[in-house]
Amino acid sequence: MRTPQVVVVMGVAGTGKTTIGPLLAARLGVPYAEGDDFHPKANIDKMTAGIPLDDSDRWPWLDAIGHWAHGRAGLGGVVSSSALKRAYRDRLRAVAPGVVFVHLTGDRKLIEDRMAHRQGHFMPTALLDSQFATLEPLGPDEAGVAVDVAGGPEEITERAVLALDGLSTASAQQ
Repeated sequence: MRTPQVVVVMGVAGTGKTTIGPLLAARLGVPYAEGDDFHPKANIDKMTAGIPLDDSDRWPWLDAIGHWAHGRAGLGGVVSSSALKRAYRDRLRAVAPGVVFVHLTGDRKLIEDRMAHRQGHFMPTALLDSQFATLEPLGPDEAGVAVDVAGGPEEITERAVLALDGLSTASAQQ
């Protein structure tokens, strides 16, 4: 029996972190935490106004997510976080060393279309360019997998589960 992983579902806005995260958690039999819930009100106000966050806005948010992930070590869990830069993922790993990333990736046009049709979210489509400009994909030395967001939520979740299984199998063989 392998120890349940703590998974950070990452990617630019509109890739489906909030949709795929709970589905993945259910498939893995672990709790889900919505990364947006860790933002202080000032961050949400800033993003709602169409102003991108800077690193000083993100550090406390990333630390809060990292502390949640650390508390789930050995128990498993799934949390969403854009985690766009390597430095942000390093910050998460500094607090929760065993986290594994599922990077939701996809065509910009598809993501923009999904963002334009979602209801009740504070992140405007206008910030998508800044998200893509900031994005640093997972490095080969980072524990994680990239999963394409084409298709429906169940299909994407299945790809994520299979990719994580492949990652666990590869780690066990080393």
